[in-house]
Amino acid sequence: MAKFEKMLVALFICAIVPNILLVSANFSKSMYLTWGVQHASILGEDLNLVLDQSSGSAAQTKRSFLFGSIEMLIKLVPGNSAGTVTAYYLSSTGSQHDEIDFEFLGNITGQPYIVHTNIFTQGKGNKEQRFYLWFDPTADFHNYTIHWNPTEIVWYIDSLPIRVFRNYENQGIAYPNKQGMRVHTSLWNADDWATRGGLVKTDWSNAPFRVRFHHFRARACKWNGPLSINQCASNVHANWWTSPIYKHLSYAQKGQLNWVRKNYMIYDYCTDTKRFNGQMPSECSKPQL
Repeated sequence: MAKFEKMLVALFICAIVPNILLVSANFSKSMYLTWGVQHASILGEDLNLVLDQSSGSAAQTKRSFLFGSIEMLIKLVPGNSAGTVTAYYLSSTGSQHDEIDFEFLGNITGQPYIVHTNIFTQGKGNKEQRFYLWFDPTADFHNYTIHWNPTEIVWYIDSLPIRVFRNYENQGIAYPNKQGMRVHTSLWNADDWATRGGLVKTDWSNAPFRVRFHHFRARACKWNGPLSINQCASNVHANWWTSPIYKHLSYAQKGQLNWVRKNYMIYDYCTDTKRFNGQMPSECSKPQL
């Protein structure tokens, strides 16, 4: 298709489905700093966050989204990052907020980073799964993507699915599908719990700690209030995330997910019977693939 024809198609889709975000904006157009502004910087495709003893830093998107694919390249804090947490997540606001989390827990030099994932629905979380990374996330940028649609949420690392949370709302299990969420990033000190349950504290002689973000993309549905609940979930061509291919992982993707979980998962709330006194969350008995 010629370039001019592609532009016409894009304009036509925007006209009939105005809530769809077709243009992938960069950091400087999409996000702003929320705290620790004396540390952080946004320039074009790049966001840099810094943590020292005086403050961490954070940023968030200017608008909220409901469904789509949120993608970011991240290069984590190198060296002894014990006690630090780099967060990348989607969240609404209020006591009944929804949230989808990636959190990267710092380590002692030479130990693997831990990826902490969680999901909140209507203000309730306690759905943690944790993984060791199978590469050095401080040596180069890696792609971390949250794909969210009316059927399921999938966490990806370098295109490999590591976790799925499916929609069982029709069986009384809450699912985040009625609140727009902004994209947030932050770097902060959490040495009361982040590394070995708080046993290893932040070594401030290694400060300032720095994390770099690059190539932010939100190919997602713009949240414009309650009307977006149906608009963003409707099965129209522009809502690509609702197409059948995104309702389930492919056979190959299921194999990739099982490889990650078999070799690198270190905690799953659905197997923690002691924590829940045997009364396991309802979704734990449901298939997630």
